[in-house]
Amino acid sequence: MEITKSISSQKLYKSLIIIFLGSIVLTISAKLKIPFYPVPMTMQTFAVLFFGISFGYKIGLGIVGLYLFEGIIGIPVFSNSPEKGVGLIYFMGPTMGYLVGFLIATFLAGYLNLKTNIFMIFIKLTLSVSIIYILGMLWLGSLIGWDKPIFELGAAPFLLAELFKISLLTILTKTILNFRNFI
Repeated sequence: MEITKSISSQKLYKSLIIIFLGSIVLTISAKLKIPFYPVPMTMQTFAVLFFGISFGYKIGLGIVGLYLFEGIIGIPVFSNSPEKGVGLIYFMGPTMGYLVGFLIATFLAGYLNLKTNIFMIFIKLTLSVSIIYILGMLWLGSLIGWDKPIFELGAAPFLLAELFKISLLTILTKTILNFRNFI
C-alpha cells in the first residue's frame, strides 16, 4: 500500500513539473519570432501539438491550461504581451479564439491514435491545428465584424508556416511516441 502511494506521489510530482516546464516552453515558443513568408512565425501551435503527442491529452491540457491561466492573471506569456497589453483584457482581445483553440488542439493531438501511417498522422494533426484557426476566426469575426476579410486576416498569412510545422511534427511523431512510452 505504501509503495503504491509513493509511486502515485512520484507520478504526480513528475506531472506537475512537466506542466510547469511546459508552460515555460510554450511562453518561449510564443515570444520567438522566426522569419517566414509572408509573416514571422511563432512555434506556439507546434508546441501545443507537441505537448499533446508527447505527454498525452491530460498533461497537455494541464500545460496549456496553466499557460492560459498565467496570461489571464497578467503574466506576459502571450505572443504580443506586454506590448499590446496583459491579463484578461489581452486574453479577450482578437486572439482569444486561437488561445482557446490551443486547448482543443492539444486534446486532439493527445487523444487521437497517432500509431498509424504517416499520411493519417498528417491528416489528424491538420485537423487538430484547424480547430485553432476555426475558433480563432469565429472569435475574430464576432469581434471585428463579419464584413471584414476574416480568412485573409486570421488564417491565410499563417497557412504556409502551419504546413511546415505540421509536416515537421508528422515526421517526428513516431519518435515522439517512443519518447512518450519512455516517460
